[in-house]
Amino acid sequence: MAADGGAYYSRSVLVTSLGYRTDLALRALEGSEITEHIDCVVVRSPANPTFRWGNFVLIREPPGPGEAQGWIARFGAEFPGADYTALGIDVTAADRAGAGEFLAAGFRRDVGSVLTAAAVRLPPHPNGDADYRPLATGEDWRQAAVLGSACDRGGPAELVFGNRRMAARRQLAEHGHGAWFGAFLGQRLVAQLGIFRAADGIARFQDVETHPDARRQGLAGTLVYHAATYALGILAARTLVIVADPADRPIRLYRALGFADQEQQVSLERLAAERRVS
Repeated sequence: MAADGGAYYSRSVLVTSLGYRTDLALRALEGSEITEHIDCVVVRSPANPTFRWGNFVLIREPPGPGEAQGWIARFGAEFPGADYTALGIDVTAADRAGAGEFLAAGFRRDVGSVLTAAAVRLPPHPNGDADYRPLATGEDWRQAAVLGSACDRGGPAELVFGNRRMAARRQLAEHGHGAWFGAFLGQRLVAQLGIFRAADGIARFQDVETHPDARRQGLAGTLVYHAATYALGILAARTLVIVADPADRPIRLYRALGFADQEQQVSLERLAAERRVS
């Protein structure tokens, strides 16, 4: 990994953002269609059409003045049946994203902190009561879907989406691209995450989740530590990547484990109901 702002590759796709670079790599492994254009990259996930960040447009350069409506129309042309608009911007700092016109048009801007580590240490308060291991059985994966639903608290549509996401994660694990780890108290899965090889020497974490009834027990941090140890050994990773909300509690935990902030990842999203009329 280049920590000096150099370009990154996802197969044949040139991407500056490490966050998006690893996102695209995992989407490609899951079977998503990634199409390069001069000005953008289009990602489609036919197996999960409601996965907004599996069906989006990544803009290569920060949009200039007056360009927002053109990109909104471009997304609509690429995804004519979508009830949302999802645009990524390939920058490494939020203040370079040129998002002002999108915000004025009703978009929500999400800024993720991209953190990396070459080694990890135990969290300040490790949990020694749970069993930490990759999911291995059908029952393990059934519990993973149930845990994901408990964390999302969504309706039927979200449940369908979540089951499709879990099927993709299981496919990655069973094809040897990494593992989906769980923390088990007895036979019960109470926390989970994914760790997958995103490129030579780079492994990306996915979706760290803890059951609402099992939080504040040191489970997530201890699980990240065990999964990181696996990635550095079995996956031969030299760089671990995790993306976190800079305003949420988990980012402090990741820093305590040895992760350091490297860049920011910017995404813009608007649902059909959120469109503004000027």
